[in-house]
Amino acid sequence: MLRVGLTGGIGAGKSSVSARLAERGAVVIDSDVLAREVVAKGTEGLAEVVTEFGVGVLTAEGELDRPALGQIVFGDAAARRRLEAIIHPRVRARAAEIEAAAPAGAIVVHDIPLLVETGQADRFDVVVIVDVPVDVQLERLTAQRGMPDTEAKQRIASQASREDRLAVASLVVDNSGPLGDLDRRVDEVWAELERRAGHGPDTKR
Repeated sequence: MLRVGLTGGIGAGKSSVSARLAERGAVVIDSDVLAREVVAKGTEGLAEVVTEFGVGVLTAEGELDRPALGQIVFGDAAARRRLEAIIHPRVRARAAEIEAAAPAGAIVVHDIPLLVETGQADRFDVVVIVDVPVDVQLERLTAQRGMPDTEAKQRIASQASREDRLAVASLVVDNSGPLGDLDRRVDEVWAELERRAGHGPDTKR
């Protein structure tokens, strides 16, 4: 099994790369999806979030009110750390279960938005960084997602810097160009991952 960590800054297009790797045969474990699962209605995770932050983080239906919780933790590092202490161990445990069920020789891609920020680079055989310049991130967040300029800059600033991400990269996917370029670059990265996993004619790392 080849264990791959995949990350990139907000607006870089990590999800597009993740989907393309899945199409090519990777077992993709999406931490964002797991983070929602572990605090779904009726879970121990949600109960612990309510204990920590109060019933105001619940909707009328008893589900997690993400905007309400976001208002509490965004910009409050201590509150965010308390939330992460609830969610991250549960996400990692669930990811380990999924990985353990993967077939022998699989290329398992852990899609983790905060891989660099949470110091997880050393957990993986390969770290793939989806990279774009900061001005491209900003343009995508404001033009494509309709995010106010100030909020977009805050979101970018709250994450690891581009330099910090590139410093831990084994492989880099440049996603600053058109989708056709992205497909070609993912093909190149996939071929290298297959080689490292021992699927290709040259298996030396």
